[in-house]
Amino acid sequence: MTDDLAASRARHLLPEELAVSSDDPEAQAEALLAESERRTERRDPAIERRTSAEAAG
Repeated sequence: MTDDLAASRARHLLPEELAVSSDDPEAQAEALLAESERRTERRDPAIERRTSAEAAG
């Protein structure tokens, strides 16, 4: 994860993320991105994944 990505994410926190009132939004963004990356790397094969086109069809 790059510092630029974390800085960008810190500038665009979601309302529920802002409600946490972090003293360090960049560290908060880094933690959120790291968690997202871990989830992407360890996908659960039991969870069905579809594209938006497949879901709409």
